[in-house]
Amino acid sequence: MSHVQTVLGPVAPADLGRVMPHEHLFSLVPGAWLSGGDGDHSVALAAGALGALPALGFGAVVDLSPYGVVGRDADGSNVRALAELSERSGLHIIAGSAVYLESFSPEWARRADIDALTQRFIDDATTGIGDTGIAAGIYGEQATSLGEITPHEEKCLRAVARAHSVTGLAIATHTTHATMAMEQVKILQSEGVALDRVVIGHMDTGADETEVHEVLEAGAHIAIDTIGKQVWEFFLGPAPAEREQGEFASRKYFRADARRADLVARLVQQGWAHRILLAQDLTGAEIWMNPDTHGTQGYSYLAQTFIPLLRERGVSEEDCEQMLRGNPARILTIDGTTATQKATL
Repeated sequence: MSHVQTVLGPVAPADLGRVMPHEHLFSLVPGAWLSGGDGDHSVALAAGALGALPALGFGAVVDLSPYGVVGRDADGSNVRALAELSERSGLHIIAGSAVYLESFSPEWARRADIDALTQRFIDDATTGIGDTGIAAGIYGEQATSLGEITPHEEKCLRAVARAHSVTGLAIATHTTHATMAMEQVKILQSEGVALDRVVIGHMDTGADETEVHEVLEAGAHIAIDTIGKQVWEFFLGPAPAEREQGEFASRKYFRADARRADLVARLVQQGWAHRILLAQDLTGAEIWMNPDTHGTQGYSYLAQTFIPLLRERGVSEEDCEQMLRGNPARILTIDGTTATQKATL
């Protein structure tokens, strides 16, 4: 039967309720600082942060933390904590599987060839991530860099595409500031991926709306998924190693949520409500930059503030629920005829 794969097992798509389709549940603080180095008690912290969501109609959260960064350890073993969090919060949690930008990728992913990576992603969806026995329910957020796709990133994107053809899991990508979106689409198409199983991420962070329309017209979904993250800083590379003291570059960006709401309202008016997903991508490293949004309302901001902005712009309740419930449930639904396949290359 068709189902959604959560960290506690399969559930019916109709049971999800509203969905937060792009979050990083163990990245609410940068490290073990608040507990004096004794651990950041990430499960308890996340459970508290998620506490208001059920009353707002949310029943599921997708953790798109890739290997080796933003809350996922290099071998993926801390997805066990997601299962604990699901039990504690009462929310369905779906774990993603992906490799992030090249500069943040774990060494095993850099060394792996495309066949080994493909098999890794297949195993993540069938036998479970690492040795946890907890299966991924989506591939993502599979990443490409600012204005380029490195050979390593292309290898990872193609590996995810090939694993998708076996497991049926949808693919959610990371674009860096909405660059390389159509390049991602073309790579996935070349691997035979049906674009109605693809979500191109962070399309609200670019300054040009043209590519948003190109992605939609190609047949993929888009994610307006940094809602509330009006100010952020992007590091153009990792900090130098201690033995190589020096400077490294970053850029700061601002995108008003009023602009995001304007964009969504225009797209809905044009008939694209069935292809848009909404999320916050909330991480602790940026909460302090956004005290009036994430810093004040946390995960509640999407429902309590952003949805009213859409309603003020004429977006109907039906279209809001399509973006919050129908679209993510459809993306997360796995066809039972492919979901349990176990393949070897």
